[in-house]
Amino acid sequence: MNALLARLTQEFDPRTLVNAVMLWIPNVIVAAVTLFVFWALNRGTARAARFMMSRAKVDETAISFVETVIRYALFTVGVVTALGQLGVDITGILASLGVVGLTVGFAARDALSNIISGLFIFWDRPFVIGDLVEIGDTYGEVTDITMRSTRVVTPDGKMLAIPNSTILNTTVASYTNFPHLRIAIEATVGVNVDIEQVRSLLTAIVVGDHDYMQDRPVQVVVTALGDYNNTVELRAWLNDEKQHLRARFALREKVYATLQAAGVDMPFETIALAPVEVRGAPGTPPAEA
Repeated sequence: MNALLARLTQEFDPRTLVNAVMLWIPNVIVAAVTLFVFWALNRGTARAARFMMSRAKVDETAISFVETVIRYALFTVGVVTALGQLGVDITGILASLGVVGLTVGFAARDALSNIISGLFIFWDRPFVIGDLVEIGDTYGEVTDITMRSTRVVTPDGKMLAIPNSTILNTTVASYTNFPHLRIAIEATVGVNVDIEQVRSLLTAIVVGDHDYMQDRPVQVVVTALGDYNNTVELRAWLNDEKQHLRARFALREKVYATLQAAGVDMPFETIALAPVEVRGAPGTPPAEA
């Protein structure tokens, strides 16, 4: 017991502690400077890579992916180097990462799944930054693709961070990944209306309009036949697919105004109700209210 107390007194002697701190301070300073250097190198390298790839006309999605890889790589190297300056046994840490990594893998499997899915998204490129996409029930513009999630801004200004693993297992519809997009507007007309007249009226709306491709034919087709009205659909190809929401709303109004001005019958769906008398069997007492 006396030996233990003597050892503790020796270890926690103020002079011993001061000497240990004085010896450790230079290592702390070197480690801090190392982290700062790698932080500055991280920012400078990422900016230089962005500048060079922008000059080379590389798309924003590839630039974002390269920036992410550079930041993670330099951050990891910086932390490992700083720990080495503090006297931490990096070899022992790396050796233990096998067991620790397995444990962390089970605990953070969702996060790891998102990171792996992010790599697949960067590689497969179902969409790029700036695309207008529909992911499940979410529609909006892709503003950023990170290793964990994809950021989508909806038309009403909400930013949604969708996990990459969700995207990888969901059907993704891109409105801008293909050079051109066709929009379709439906309208109902009376059963006695001349379809050819309606076709001529609706076709004239698009012909000559620079918002629509003139080298692709405009179609007006009948999509449904009803008892009181028929459904026709105007189909046209946009020059700028990114304007499809604005163009869809504007074209719908033009269709309505054109048919109204031409006096085309656009009846409501009607239902005729006929009274039916229900009689009970003879001797059956009337039902109680």
